[in-house]
Amino acid sequence: MQAFLFSGRQLGINPGRCKIAFSAVGENAGMSHPIHSEPSTPLLTVQDGVATILLNRPAHRNRLEDADLKTLLAHFARVDADESVRVLVLRANTTDQPRPVFCAGYDISGFEQDAQASSAFEHVPDALAALRPVTICALNGSLYGGATDLFLACDLRIALQGVEFRMPATALGLHFYPSGLLRYVERLGLAAAKRAFLTARPFSTEQLWQTGCLEALASPETFEAELQLLVRDVLSLAPLAAENIKRSLNEIAAGRHDPVLLREREHASTRSADFAEGRRAFAERRRPVFTGR
Repeated sequence: MQAFLFSGRQLGINPGRCKIAFSAVGENAGMSHPIHSEPSTPLLTVQDGVATILLNRPAHRNRLEDADLKTLLAHFARVDADESVRVLVLRANTTDQPRPVFCAGYDISGFEQDAQASSAFEHVPDALAALRPVTICALNGSLYGGATDLFLACDLRIALQGVEFRMPATALGLHFYPSGLLRYVERLGLAAAKRAFLTARPFSTEQLWQTGCLEALASPETFEAELQLLVRDVLSLAPLAAENIKRSLNEIAAGRHDPVLLREREHASTRSADFAEGRRAFAERRRPVFTGR
């Protein structure tokens, strides 16, 4: 098996040399880092049903520039169209950083060229939230500014102990964009959202844990194992059921669900080959082998 690595240059976003890297698939399928000898726009690897997007500007604290936003949108479209992908992991290259930083946020110099830059940024977490696969943010460093919304846009999240989460919008004089405010309230609750925006104080990972937004809070020694376990748990689910449940939950959260459509999805699942296999596996006390039908 091989893992395919795509950069923004391959997708036609940045001029220059295209490159594809291959790495062997080991025991921790989907978990290993791709080869990344130089900074670049975000990198995408696809391996055994798991897509991984790696922010790859560690020397600049993985800040996001316009080219990065375009690359992320292109990667999201590629992942969504690939029906073999069941899970997307978002993580960052923190190599040689004194303190790990997942992302320092959007490069605010972009506002000098475009006063509506936050509206352009908004498309990225919105697209991430709408993806078909289950999305996991592997927060292996501190997180700041608009990048906090990438964390919140994922379905599931784990965090490295000792990192921080800070939203400085009001300290800079900025009103955050609407969908981001909505995600803050939905994921963290109103009290935590007000704390984030009305004090600009950082959240510790322990404080994030208390909001209920984290699936796991891991030490440096256990972080990769926790991530691998979470990915494997998601991959063990029936693909169609997980995909449709995610879609239904998102529709309910957005206040635009159709009860008739939700009932149709329920009934379709009861007639599926996966549900029949799930019942057989339960009766036979074995793990089910789902086919996505």
